[in-house]
Amino acid sequence: MSEDPQVAEAVAKPRRGILNLALWSTVVVGGAGFLYIMVQSSTKTAPAGPGVSTSAELRKSFVAKVQIPAEPRPAPDYTFYDSAGKAMKIADLKGKVVVMNIWATWCAPCVAEMPTLAKLQATYASKDVEVVAVSIDSETSATKARLFIAGHDPLKFYHDREMKLPFKINAPGAPTTVIYGRDGLEKARVAGEADWSGPEARALIDKVLAAG
Repeated sequence: MSEDPQVAEAVAKPRRGILNLALWSTVVVGGAGFLYIMVQSSTKTAPAGPGVSTSAELRKSFVAKVQIPAEPRPAPDYTFYDSAGKAMKIADLKGKVVVMNIWATWCAPCVAEMPTLAKLQATYASKDVEVVAVSIDSETSATKARLFIAGHDPLKFYHDREMKLPFKINAPGAPTTVIYGRDGLEKARVAGEADWSGPEARALIDKVLAAG
């Protein structure tokens, strides 16, 4: 006996309604974090091979990646945490040139550039320059992120527990690195992987240092 088309449609509508509600609930709960992770997946790099950027190519492209704001912007009034779990903000480092890097262990370009950020910090160990590599890993992945940073001395571990810092600084993806002057204002930023150990990066940091 065939089912009445009108009855079938009447039953299907509530089912579709329930399914749509479940899907929208997932989007609302996942929210911006899910969207951001999806964006990051397009920035992951493949193993070295033909057509893949080398360190030399990254150095050449460094200057092209640097963005200088028309109007220097203040750092966001946003809390993240140091290795001891102490709450802090970029404003707490006022008086230093801060190289704030947004990264995560699941972000291949972030992992690839971290050794160069460690070299940058080592180069400026005796000057007022602080590389602040802020992990946006989830709480469950924080231990992995902490161990990763421990292998890149002299960098310190910082954690954005709520994973909202990328949105606070309008980062297009990870990694994103923002340079703040001694006055706490944004002087430059680089979106994407970069070689921070090269002369181009040092020239940029020196310029911000010299500006006072």
